Amino acid sequence: AELVDADVLVVLTAVDQVAINFGKEDETWLDTMSLDECKKHIEDEQFAPGSMLPKVEAAMSFVQSKPGRKALITSLEKADDALDRKTGTWIE
Repeated sequence: AELVDADVLVVLTAVDQVAINFGKEDETWLDTMSLDECKKHIEDEQFAPGSMLPKVEAAMSFVQSKPGRKALITSLEKADDALDRKTGTWIE
C-alpha cells in the first residue's frame, strides 16, 4: 500500500473488528483506535502474536508512514460495510 501511495490499507482477517480482552467475559470490540491506543493495547498484551498483533502493527506502520493515511481491519465478508464505517476497526 505504501509503494502505490494508497490512502487506506485494508487488512482482512477472520473477525469483523479488533477486540480487547478477546474471548473473555469483558471482551470489547473496537470501532476505532488511535496510534496511542494501539501502543497501549500492545503494551497490555491485548493482541496475540501470530494473530491480531502483526495486523495491528502493520496498520500502525502504514498510518505512521504519511500524514492522512488510515488503516482498516475487518473480515472479507464485511469489507464493504467496513469501508462505510458500519463495522471494522479503523486506525487513524
